[in-house]
Amino acid sequence: MMKNAEILDKLEQVILSRKGGDTERSYVAKLFAKGRKKIAQKVGEEGVELALAGVLDDKADAISESADLLFHMMILWADMGILPEDIFAELAKREGLSGIDEKNARKG
Repeated sequence: MMKNAEILDKLEQVILSRKGGDTERSYVAKLFAKGRKKIAQKVGEEGVELALAGVLDDKADAISESADLLFHMMILWADMGILPEDIFAELAKREGLSGIDEKNARKG
């Protein structure tokens, strides 16, 4: 069984390999071809679907929608030239900060 980080690494590799690929054979290539606005729209849709699953207390649906959201977020990151390591670095910077202090620091 793959470890969590390995799953994300493999997914990142697959997403990057589909950039500029055959839009007839790859959903990811089709999303890239449609542009960032469509990719961002999919991220928003999946986020709303996850929120609704949470409100409805549907654990199975929340798991499924979380996977969809992460997948589409990673496509958006790839389109923007953001690596998962960039997100991990940002999270590491926040470690040990209270949420309130971190949010106030961003208001700067």
